[in-house]
This record gives sequence, structure tokens and C-alpha cells, in this order.
Amino acid sequence: METIKSRPVASERIILGIDPGTTVMGYGILLEQERTIRLIDAGAFRLNTEHDHALKLRAIFRFTQDLIEKHHPDELAIEAQFFGKNVQSMLKLGRAQGVAIAAALQRDLGVVEYAPKRVKQSITGNGNATKEQVAAMLLSILRIAELPSSTDATDAVAVAVCHHFAAGAVPRPTRTSTARGSSDWGSFIRNNPERIKKT
Repeated sequence: METIKSRPVASERIILGIDPGTTVMGYGILLEQERTIRLIDAGAFRLNTEHDHALKLRAIFRFTQDLIEKHHPDELAIEAQFFGKNVQSMLKLGRAQGVAIAAALQRDLGVVEYAPKRVKQSITGNGNATKEQVAAMLLSILRIAELPSSTDATDAVAVAVCHHFAAGAVPRPTRTSTARGSSDWGSFIRNNPERIKKT
């Protein structure tokens, strides 16, 4: 897998995609040039299951910073939490997501969250698509022969590609937004003109 050696020019954009987790954290790095994208790195960061939760959070924070220092991304696209029955698992996942976001904000990256269904819809056109369907579409979109074997890495790449497709949804640095339908007030106004009161 090819990696870039230097900081891209201003007309290019590097997107860091993250699929947060407390056991495995997937990541994907995309280089966007105009409206084309190229996968330059992807993988899964596996955390020692013997470590306590606080140590795992520190490891996630540090690894995210290492990715930022290595690839110099402009923005972070991260998968948002989904609602589950296990409250403790949701809390731990939320913390993992939070420290990854904090690492990005410390480097002044723009941050956008994407709901899992939004990612699947963006990649395949179906918000209930299977992981296999998402992976197959990513191969076609990115024009590559294979993806990392880790499904966490594939999920992270999908989040980054979803962000690429979300044209006009790029936030300013140090601000976060949640891209579940529209990700900023401009999009909301364009999509819901009847809900804006005129004075």
C-alpha cells in the first residue's frame, strides 16, 4: 500500500477515518485530489485486553496523535455510537470515541461524526447493507484489489469515503458536528426552507 512522503499542496485534502473501539480501533487514510480519492493507509490498532480501561483510553489518544503526526490529515471523520442494550459497553465506546476526537482537536483538525447507517447509505445506497456489501463497493470506489483483512479497518475506510462524498459538509477546525442527515446550519436551511421564519 502506497504512502505519501510529504505534505500535500493546498488543493489536496487528507481525511483520517476512525472506527472507534476499546478492543480494536480501525483507521483509514484517504488522499483527496479534486474529486478523486486514493487510499494511502489503513489498519487496525489492537489494544491489550489485560489493560484497564483508562490505560486503553490513553493508548487510543496516543495512537491517534501518532497517525496525525505521520499523515498530517486535515480532517477526522469518525463513526458515531449506535444505541445498544449494553449500557456499559456504550459508555466505554463513547469514551474511546471521545479521546480520539480530543487528539484530533488538539491538532486543530475539523471533526465530523457519521452514524453507521449514514455511512452504509453513502457507500452502497442502502443503510442496512452488510459489511461484505460495503467492502465490495469500497473496492470499486477506490479501484483497489483488496482491503485490509480487519473489518474494523474497512469500517474506518468507509467512514472516510463517506466524508469525501459529503461535499460541502467540511467543518472549521476545533468545531465538531454530527452528520446524520445534514451536518451544518447551511445544509439545514437549504433542505428545510419552510422552517425558517422570515422577519
